[in-house]
Amino acid sequence: MTGSQDGTRLARVMGKGWLTPVLAVLTVGSLAILAVLGLWVAPPDALQGDAQRLMYVHVPVVMVAYLAFGVTTLASVLYLWKRTRHPQWDRLAAASAEIGVLTTALTLALGSLWGRPVWGVWWTWDARLVTTAVLLFLYLGYLALRRTISDPDVRARRSAFAALIAFVDVPIVHYSVEWWRSLHQESTLLPDGRLDPQIEGDMLIALLWGIGALLITYAYLLVQRYRLAALEEGFEGRALEAAIAERRAEADPEPATVGAS
Repeated sequence: MTGSQDGTRLARVMGKGWLTPVLAVLTVGSLAILAVLGLWVAPPDALQGDAQRLMYVHVPVVMVAYLAFGVTTLASVLYLWKRTRHPQWDRLAAASAEIGVLTTALTLALGSLWGRPVWGVWWTWDARLVTTAVLLFLYLGYLALRRTISDPDVRARRSAFAALIAFVDVPIVHYSVEWWRSLHQESTLLPDGRLDPQIEGDMLIALLWGIGALLITYAYLLVQRYRLAALEEGFEGRALEAAIAERRAEADPEPATVGAS
């Protein structure tokens, strides 16, 4: 399949008229149920108390950040590969990266809210926290790079390479708890890479529901940001055409007028 066909198919999926309202309803409904499960159904933790309830949002947000940056990386690879190169992949990469930056910032904020009552500090130079902060700044740099280049092809190509470099930090963040001594607890669902949840009952249900709810939220935000990017590109294209036409008009000599004798 050619890059043009891939890009056209992606645009058709993102442009489905029913997609936005369906995802919007699912997002609002799932987040509302998550609030009920996390705040009232799941019991407080025996050691951490109510502070543990942040986990039902914190863990899913981390997973969404990983997913968002993974989509950015995959879309960047598809753009760089000549057989699949299409502007739609660059647009998808940028849209997903923005959501990844948002969820990574939210990860750090929620982690600080959790760390204050549990660790006694808002921030500590822990391996997980530091590598996550580095990840945030790497993708902020990626987004800033996109703003500094006006040529669409050059911007897409350089941004794709930047995305590949930034993604190297994702596995470092994930395995930082195992590679270095860390205050941060290990994975609740996949300790040592095994599917062995460290919680059960209503707590496990709330956490799994939170993961599903945040994944739906990611899909909704991705579709919306992708469509907005398409509109922005359309405005940029029309503005460029208008500027070129204006320059041509300035360069063309005024037609001579012949006055009546």
